[in-house]
Amino acid sequence: MRGAGRRCGTAERYSPAGRRAGEPWSDGPVVPEQVWYAAYGSNTDPTRLGHYLAGGTPEGASLGTPGARDATPPRASRAVDLPGSVFFAGESPTWGGGVAFYDVHGAGTSVGRAWLLSAEQFSDVAVQEMHRPPGEDLDLETLLREGTHAYGPGHYETLHVVSVLDGLPVLTFTAPPDSPVGRALNPPSAAYLRVMGGGLLETVGDAGAVADYLLARPGIGGWERDDVLALL
Repeated sequence: MRGAGRRCGTAERYSPAGRRAGEPWSDGPVVPEQVWYAAYGSNTDPTRLGHYLAGGTPEGASLGTPGARDATPPRASRAVDLPGSVFFAGESPTWGGGVAFYDVHGAGTSVGRAWLLSAEQFSDVAVQEMHRPPGEDLDLETLLREGTHAYGPGHYETLHVVSVLDGLPVLTFTAPPDSPVGRALNPPSAAYLRVMGGGLLETVGDAGAVADYLLARPGIGGWERDDVLALL
């Protein structure tokens, strides 16, 4: 299912027409070799995503990641509109402060960056976000059949099918809907906002639009526009 692209800044974003997050992708047992991973936070930045693929510690972070079984860079990336809202909450052991989460039932749309990965790479990125060791193949068959699937109660352990792009499912992960993280809004640290903002700037192409978008996120706290722009 394809939707019409629309302009925001200098980048055209893919907008799914008539589709809601959590809808099944397929009734069959086949998991495609490649999937789109829709990042909406710090993983919109290619360097940050690269640490989940090749391993390492991002600048400004206190914790590193071991990397995926396959460190091949993404085959492609696309700017996407995600149905639902992004907010800042929790307390990150990696960055300090809040981090981005995605409410699939939230109003409006959010900016995302879809990365074309192998299904194995997506599993390895997801389990590292769950603070588990890579090498565990997630049950993507159930996810694609049901549209949403919880692998545990943790912050990034609920996966969703959010769209379809070029005939392949667009997948992401976030906190479960009943998680207390949604009631614990918390502003992001400068280090986290710099990485997320940099990724969104590459995606959107307009620093002012990125700053306004970030400042409109629930949980942004006392961040001022000039301070956000200085990070971009």
